Amino acid sequence: MENYFKEFLTGQSITLQQMTSSDLEAFVKIESEKKSLLLANDEIPFPKTFEDHSSFFQSISGKKEEFFFGIFEKSSNELIGSCAVYAINWQNSTCFVGISIGEQWQGKGLGTDAMKTLIHFIFNYISINKIKLQVFSFNEAAIRSYEKCGFTKEGTLRNEIFRFGKFYDLLLFGLLREEWHR
Repeated sequence: MENYFKEFLTGQSITLQQMTSSDLEAFVKIESEKKSLLLANDEIPFPKTFEDHSSFFQSISGKKEEFFFGIFEKSSNELIGSCAVYAINWQNSTCFVGISIGEQWQGKGLGTDAMKTLIHFIFNYISINKIKLQVFSFNEAAIRSYEKCGFTKEGTLRNEIFRFGKFYDLLLFGLLREEWHR
């Protein structure tokens, strides 16, 4: 049990924490970066206003059917991204996850560390049997990261996302509790 106290929301190089109002400016900066706009969601990649981000930020609550964390680099306690558990289906014991990492922090293993920490949280503290995610086929770095975390490609939605002047596939990944390697 002591190990659970030590590992709770803590990875090798990151911690997952609830964000506070003092994190809003850093959150908006990360979510407004080009890579975040192009890789994080399937909406038209038009930059959101500060008010849009602020409204979303203010709606974050621990009393909802979703869990939204700031990802903080351990040594500096700097906000480097965010991750979430959402679309929880209690009847079928499934959920979706998503992650966004600031450009300057990408390629350093911090996203993989954050996702492993989020998986640990889900399988140890939420009665979930399957974690699902979606990723654009052109986001090769994210795909490698998800595979390192144990996710398996389960399907392809062909020509699902329009980016860079053409259509790309949306890949569906899943991780079952029984496949999870602590």
